[in-house]
Amino acid sequence: MNVALASPPMPIPGHVDPVPVPRPAVPRADGRTDLIGLSRPEIRDALAAAGLDARQAKLRTKQLWHWIYNRGVTEFAAMTDIAKAQHPLFERHFVIGRPDVKEAQVSNDGTRKWLLTSPDGQDYEMVFIPDADRGTLCVSSQVGCTLNCTFCHTGTMRLVRNLTPGEIVGQVMLARDALGEWPSQPEGRMLTNIVMMGMGEPLYNFDAVRDALGVVMDGDGLALSKRRITLSTSGVVPMMARAGAEIGVNLAVSLHAVTKEVRDEIVPLNRKYGIEELLQACADYPGANNARRITFEYVMLRDKNDSDADARELVRLLRKYQLPAKVNLIPFNPWPGTVYECSTPERIRAFSDIVFEGGISAPVRRTRGQDIGAACGQLKTSAEKKSRAERDREAAFLADPA
Repeated sequence: MNVALASPPMPIPGHVDPVPVPRPAVPRADGRTDLIGLSRPEIRDALAAAGLDARQAKLRTKQLWHWIYNRGVTEFAAMTDIAKAQHPLFERHFVIGRPDVKEAQVSNDGTRKWLLTSPDGQDYEMVFIPDADRGTLCVSSQVGCTLNCTFCHTGTMRLVRNLTPGEIVGQVMLARDALGEWPSQPEGRMLTNIVMMGMGEPLYNFDAVRDALGVVMDGDGLALSKRRITLSTSGVVPMMARAGAEIGVNLAVSLHAVTKEVRDEIVPLNRKYGIEELLQACADYPGANNARRITFEYVMLRDKNDSDADARELVRLLRKYQLPAKVNLIPFNPWPGTVYECSTPERIRAFSDIVFEGGISAPVRRTRGQDIGAACGQLKTSAEKKSRAERDREAAFLADPA
């Protein structure tokens, strides 16, 4: 993986405005630099620091970028257009890393979940969700989360630290390895979409998320279009305009309630940035239009946010701000210790009908990966103690299910 960060827990000021303080990077134990997640200028500077002159550093950066992000190569010896005499220099100073897989699971519906661990011993998760016409990778941005959304299993964890750009990009690289999707090409991919909806609040790790997605969207490498990437936020209003301007991907908002009382309870960040302020930030989001609608995530909680009155208020609010919107209705996935229950299918259907009748798309999301704890709102590391051999067999199956 990329350089690790120190592991002590970050101070958490409370449920409101819990902005984490980034920890200083800690060099790899072997002194080498992981190239995954570095920008082209950062790679060029690293090569120069290793002793290459400016012309050589520029040329080798272009070649390395192609081999790493287009071909998926992890060994310098496989880079046939780089002089063999330079391979030892690269191997001495650099590594092309991947996350360490601690546990890998496959759902009976084909959903895959990986529990990953960093060099400093922190665990985080990623999920791949295959569909007939697309394959979506759900990527984490933090180890744990500070937002304490009461319906979300990940929200019961304390935030440990931000993920680095390399740890974010590494999730995509590992998925491409497992799916056998090298060399990179835009047609015929299984992994077609990315959603920043895993562990953590992406806008509280803005710089790393921006830099990582810049690598993912680069046309000479992984080449995923910004129209195929969605960033989900619980409503960090001050960062939303920057996300639109500097990243430019699709926006999803974890709304989940239409009254202050209920949203204050289930999404405590609402006490800092209220619903009206959040919806105004959505209206101002750069690039939002009818072709690129903002997605509003709405988890269905029985007798909490699922009444006809709630549905009508949702329509009213979205119309008031003239938002190009789509509402994803998400059946709640219960987890041990939760105080909430999922709305009945009949109630969800009635809610959806009211929103549709208001002229707003409101499909009900199909639950995926529930049997392996990979469903929406369930991500929380809870690996059972298994032997190394068992974990290796699971990882091998994910890499080659045949």
